[in-house]
Amino acid sequence: MSRYELVAGLETHVELATKTKIFCGCSTEFGGEPNTHCCPVCIGLPGTLPVLNRKVVEYAVRAGLVTHCEIAGVSKMDRKNYVYPDLPKAYQISQYDMPLCKNGYIDLSNGRRIRILRIHIEEDAGKLVHSRGNTYVDYNRGGVPLIEIVTEPDFRSPEEAREYLERLQFLMRYIGVSDCRMEEGSMRCDVNISVRPAGSEALGTRAEIKNMNSLSFITKAIAYEYDRQCDLLDSGEEVVQETRRYIESDGTTEGMRGKEDAQDYRYFPEPDLVTIRISKEDVEKIRASLPEDPDARAKRWQESFGISEADSAQLLRYRRVADYFDEAAKGLKNAKAAASCILGQMFRRMETEADKEKFETRVSAENLHALLQLLDEGKVRMNLVKSTLEKMLDSGKPASDFLSAQDLEGVSPEELDRLCTQAVEQNPKAVADYLAGKEKAVKSLVGFVMKSTRGRADAQKAEALLIDKIKAQA
Repeated sequence: MSRYELVAGLETHVELATKTKIFCGCSTEFGGEPNTHCCPVCIGLPGTLPVLNRKVVEYAVRAGLVTHCEIAGVSKMDRKNYVYPDLPKAYQISQYDMPLCKNGYIDLSNGRRIRILRIHIEEDAGKLVHSRGNTYVDYNRGGVPLIEIVTEPDFRSPEEAREYLERLQFLMRYIGVSDCRMEEGSMRCDVNISVRPAGSEALGTRAEIKNMNSLSFITKAIAYEYDRQCDLLDSGEEVVQETRRYIESDGTTEGMRGKEDAQDYRYFPEPDLVTIRISKEDVEKIRASLPEDPDARAKRWQESFGISEADSAQLLRYRRVADYFDEAAKGLKNAKAAASCILGQMFRRMETEADKEKFETRVSAENLHALLQLLDEGKVRMNLVKSTLEKMLDSGKPASDFLSAQDLEGVSPEELDRLCTQAVEQNPKAVADYLAGKEKAVKSLVGFVMKSTRGRADAQKAEALLIDKIKAQA
C-alpha cells in the first residue's frame, strides 16, 4: 500500500453549441480559414462593446441543473487580465466571485460523490499555431462561449477522473449544450494534482497540467504526475507549485511556468456588461425543457420494454438515437425489435461516433414503427423485417412499398409442410450431415425454406418440422 494518497481536481472547459459567439454575431462553426470567423468585437478593437448571448446563459443553466447545481439569481461578468497573443485585448471576460452555478455534484459507480464547486461562463481565446520557428494566431476560436466546470479536489485515482469526464461528456451531449468532441477541442481539461501522506487531511502542493483533450492522456498524465511527486517527497525534495504540460510521445509531464493564483489576474467587474439576473420562473422553465433524466429513462426501458442494460446504455449514448427509439417503440409489444434494428442494421451504416451522434437515417421513426407493428401482428417474421428494413434504408420509402399482399399473408401449414418435404428431398447431403451428428446442417435446409417463401415462413416452426421429417426418413 502506498505511503501517499492522490488528491486531484479538474477544471473542464466545454464549448457551448450556440450558433454565434458569446459577445458578438460571429459563427462558432469549427474549422474555416484562419481569421474568417471574427469581427472587431471578438478581436477586441477599441470602441467595440460586447453584448451577452442569452442562449449562453440558458445553456449554462441547463448544465448546472443536470449536475445538481444551485443556480444563482444574480451573477456578473469579470475581467481576467493577462497578456498573451491569443487574447488581443489583454483580458478575458469570465466570472470570478459570482458564478452562474455552484455546489453541484456527479456520483461515480463506486459510490463516491465528486463535488462541483462552480460552473461559470467565459469566452474562449484564439489559437496559436507554431510553424518553422514562427507563431501565427487564428482568432476564429476567440469569443466562442465556454462553461468552465470546476470540481473540488475529490479524485483519488486516475480511473475516477476518467469516469467523471465520461459522465460529464455524456450529460452535456444528452442535454444538447455541447458536442464535447475532444479531438476538436470542444472539451478540454486542466488537471490539478497533489499528493499527501496517507491518512492526512492537509492538502499538498499542487501542479496543474493544462489543456488536455484526450481521456487516455488525462489518465496517463495523472498516473505519471502522482509517481513524480511521490518520488520527490521520498527523496526529501519539495513539490513546486507550477503549470506543466503533458508530453504525448513518452507519457511524461514537464514544467512550463510558475502556477498563477487569482491575484495574478487582477480580476475586476466587467464594466461593459450588465448584471445577469435569472428568476426562479426562468430556472423552472429551463428545467422543464430538459429531456427525461437518463438514468430514469434507462430504467423505464428495462422495466417496460425488457431492454438489456447494455443496449439501454448504447441507445442513451446519443440523444437523437434515444429520442428516435422512444418514438419508434411507442406502443409496440416487441420494443426489443426496435432496439435491435437501431443498434444492428442502422448503426452498421454509421462508421464514426459523429455519424451516430447526428443519426441521419432515411427511415423515419414513424416508418420503423409501422414495419414493426406488422411484426407485432404476426403478419411478418423478423427475417423479413430485416430484409425490408435494408430496402427502406437504401430508398427512404416506407415498408408498404416493398411488402406485397402475399408477403403479409404468411405461410399456411400445408405450404410449409410441402416446402419442408421439398427441402429434405433436394438436399440429401445436408440431411446426411445432420444424421451424422452435424446439427448445424439443418440451418441450410431452413434457409432453403425461407428463400422459397421470401422470408414469410416462421423459421423456428420450419426447423422443427424439418428435423421431424429427417428423423422419420432415417
